[in-house]
Amino acid sequence: MSGQGRLGDLLGIEHPIVQGPFGGGLSSVALTAAVSEGGGLGSYGAHILTPTAITVLVTELKAATNRPFAVNLWVPLEGERSALPDNAVFTAHAERLRPYYDELDAAAPAYEDVEALPDFDDQIDALLAAEPPVISFVMGIPPRRVVDEARRRGIALIGTATTVDEAVALDDAGLDAIVASGSDAGGHRGAFLAPVRESLVGTFSLVPQIADVVTGPVIAAGGIADGRGIRAALTLGADAVQIGTAFLATRESGASDAHKRQLGTPAARTTVLTRLFSGRTARGIPNRFVRDMAAYEDAVPPYPIQNALMQPIRRAAAAQGRPEYVNLWAGQAAALAGDDLDAREYLAHLVKELPSQGVPFGSHRAR
Repeated sequence: MSGQGRLGDLLGIEHPIVQGPFGGGLSSVALTAAVSEGGGLGSYGAHILTPTAITVLVTELKAATNRPFAVNLWVPLEGERSALPDNAVFTAHAERLRPYYDELDAAAPAYEDVEALPDFDDQIDALLAAEPPVISFVMGIPPRRVVDEARRRGIALIGTATTVDEAVALDDAGLDAIVASGSDAGGHRGAFLAPVRESLVGTFSLVPQIADVVTGPVIAAGGIADGRGIRAALTLGADAVQIGTAFLATRESGASDAHKRQLGTPAARTTVLTRLFSGRTARGIPNRFVRDMAAYEDAVPPYPIQNALMQPIRRAAAAQGRPEYVNLWAGQAAALAGDDLDAREYLAHLVKELPSQGVPFGSHRAR
């Protein structure tokens, strides 16, 4: 199937395999470039980067590969980027975490030091100006001006849907391709039209429904780590697959060693949805922190406040090799991840497992 398919025609990639974008420092230029050089679409999660850092990133990626790659941004939810509580409330939330700061010898962030997230409009303007081959989005629909400017510059746009309704909205907005992100997927859930609890559709239920109602290529994401999952997704109507967790386990990813050591093991057979690490719902491997703090799932502050409070704990735990306090983002196929593979080696293995001939796509019935 190499070199075939609508996504390949759209993006100029050889194989129907997209590397999932990782936020929070888990992406790396080396991983993105390795996947792109191998004929897939490498991706880099840039949602925490300043506009200046985004400009530098795209320059580095273009120097590392002359193949197509994607840079990913989060579309902000209304009010999320100005959600700083007053000092007393912030301090109370920090005190709840005091035992963990103390155990890890980490300093709790001071109220005045919590920085606002980079402005999305400034980020996207810098990204458009840098002209990566592909820009992908999670958490929402980019503004109309972004779609128009990307089209003018020849940049392909990929949106992410967790429900059929979200896919229809993205298709109507003019995005070029859509990731069907099933509830199996690791990391943050990207629901934006309904609450997360109403948007948990499994990958292999979601893909055929989206394939039937959108016009552009569909990329299946969630619970896919080997050729069996790829073939199943293509049979159900996907044009390609997006694989995250298994690429997170490769040598080139920015995940900590403590994180990587949990992937591909029996511990990764179980995952949970939790708000405890960032304030937004995300799927990961349960550990001591998740179990100890389970009673506070609904009490922790929203993103980005909880994210800022947890950052010193996560970083200290990763540096000390203590996975019990690390956000072990992982999808439901995490136990299938390989051990100590480089990204090109893993991608080549996937390519060998691709069907030799194309499989039928969805019927794309009129909605």
